[in-house]
Amino acid sequence: MSEQAPSIRSNQKTAVNGPSLWSQIWKNRVLYLFISPFFILFFIFGLFPILFSFYLAFHSWSGLGEMEFIGLSQFQFLLTESAFWQAVGNTFAIWFLSSVPMLFIALVIAFMLNLPTLKFRGAYRTMFFITNVTSIVAVAIIFETIFSNQYGLLNYFLSFFGVENIEWLNSGFLTKVVIASMVVWRFAGYNAIIYLAGLQSIPKTLYEAAIIDGANKFQIFFRITIPLLRPIILFTVIMTTIGSMQIFTEPQVLLGNSGGVGGAGMTMTLYMYNEGFIQNQFGYASAVSWVMFIIIGIFSIINWKIVQKA
Repeated sequence: MSEQAPSIRSNQKTAVNGPSLWSQIWKNRVLYLFISPFFILFFIFGLFPILFSFYLAFHSWSGLGEMEFIGLSQFQFLLTESAFWQAVGNTFAIWFLSSVPMLFIALVIAFMLNLPTLKFRGAYRTMFFITNVTSIVAVAIIFETIFSNQYGLLNYFLSFFGVENIEWLNSGFLTKVVIASMVVWRFAGYNAIIYLAGLQSIPKTLYEAAIIDGANKFQIFFRITIPLLRPIILFTVIMTTIGSMQIFTEPQVLLGNSGGVGGAGMTMTLYMYNEGFIQNQFGYASAVSWVMFIIIGIFSIINWKIVQKA
């Protein structure tokens, strides 16, 4: 009995461990070959740039010649750079001016699209969502004609009411309002479709029971609709925060690389672009990108906690 025990344990060990990892990979090599293009492209265009930017953040490099290792010097300079913190302030201001009204407008649109008496519902959904797939450059050019200081379409309509020309793009606050309005126009329809999907997932029996109990529309909206939409609202808040913190095309096309008068439209992403592709300071631009990553991550977590407890 004792002589058979080692052989039994050996067989059990082989059965448990099974074939080695490499033998399994070789056995299923055809399957791995079919899915390999995705991982190869992800490594080349996704993972490698991220790792290289982290490596580059500790070096000084103009894009040509050898890299010079300087450690944390660029991060130390970044923390004392007033232009960067101005860009951070501008980004947060644009986020507040755009995200709060945009999510409210999106919720109202979704509520209207969900009305059972609404006709041509599919056409309205397409109309609201098409703003999200429209070229940002084309939208920026259109908004530039609307908010132009001298010959803008908005100033033309305001002149009928005796209002003098408003220099939208020469005021720090109004510049942020113009950029925020572009963000609202672009993403309100997208968020409305997401809210609409959430509204359609709410059982109608809850609304019927509330009506039988004598609840009005205001109570139904805030006691049933909003609580059940909380996961959807949380998702849109986080995604809107991440997207708003990376605004680039709108201010770049509308105001140029300078960010407008006094840098009022200079966002974090535009600042990073200028340092990397205008000033040829790729190492410093990489350091800016990683600081942006930290700021966006912290701010997203704060928003998640606030909305979750609301």
